[in-house]
Amino acid sequence: MRRFYYLSVFLFCDEKSTIFEFMKKMIFLLFALSALACNNDDDDDIICTQIDRITVGLNVKVKDAITNNYLGLGTTVTAKDGNYSETLVFLDRTVPVFAGAVEREGNYILRVSAEGYANYVSERIKVTSDGCNVIPQHVEVLLQPE
Repeated sequence: MRRFYYLSVFLFCDEKSTIFEFMKKMIFLLFALSALACNNDDDDDIICTQIDRITVGLNVKVKDAITNNYLGLGTTVTAKDGNYSETLVFLDRTVPVFAGAVEREGNYILRVSAEGYANYVSERIKVTSDGCNVIPQHVEVLLQPE
């Protein structure tokens, strides 16, 4: 109970104190509380600068092994990590890419199929994190025509 009394005297001062002194103490207290609230001992050496950035873990380009042309629509790319499975999203850009494993670490096996081509199964692709975001893995798959 005595601690509460001292805190109230510190914050609210006595009748001789000015509003300016009260505001200085309130700002100091808010600053101190916010500094304590922001302390995170889990990742002492990691400073994330782009909180709103979302990173894609797998970026897969699929090409015809003979013509070297990009394949897109009609191609399916699936990433599997244990029981987790995801069909990657086709992004039709200047350089078409299949994207997936958004902010998800894992050990992925890719399965790629397209009509008129032999199916492709990759080796294990490891997606790791730097503590803030996943580190993107860029893969190029060459499909053999049948």
